[in-house]
Amino acid sequence: MLKEKVFLTQTDTAIGFVSQNAEKLTKLKQRPPHKYYIKGVNSLDTLKHFTRVPSIHKKRLRRAGKTTFIMPDGHSYRVVREKHHLLLLDRLKWAYTTSANVSGHAYSESFAKTSADIIITPLCSDGQASKIYQLNNTTLKRIR
Repeated sequence: MLKEKVFLTQTDTAIGFVSQNAEKLTKLKQRPPHKYYIKGVNSLDTLKHFTRVPSIHKKRLRRAGKTTFIMPDGHSYRVVREKHHLLLLDRLKWAYTTSANVSGHAYSESFAKTSADIIITPLCSDGQASKIYQLNNTTLKRIR
């Protein structure tokens, strides 16, 4: 079943793990369990099932590319528009996305390939991290 698998793929920003199982990702990355993952969604319509975007930020979110938004409830979302990564997300509708490394360490190709259940090629490491904004009902704060 696809929902339990961990994929190693080229995401819209870098090489990363993609899965709908946050517990499996947490164990794999040796990450503290209280930290949230970015939830990549395939469309704005899917995003509506998870959260409500404050009215003042709807236009910004519609037009943003490679940008992660932290909503007022503390959860992070990124609407994916890059077609290679979108092929996977169209099948899953949404998935947790994270870098393909042990938490706090640099990327290791051998770790990434042995840890993933399914590897989707091609993998190219020349990605740039997404911009991150924290949204409030009235304000916007740039995190990265």
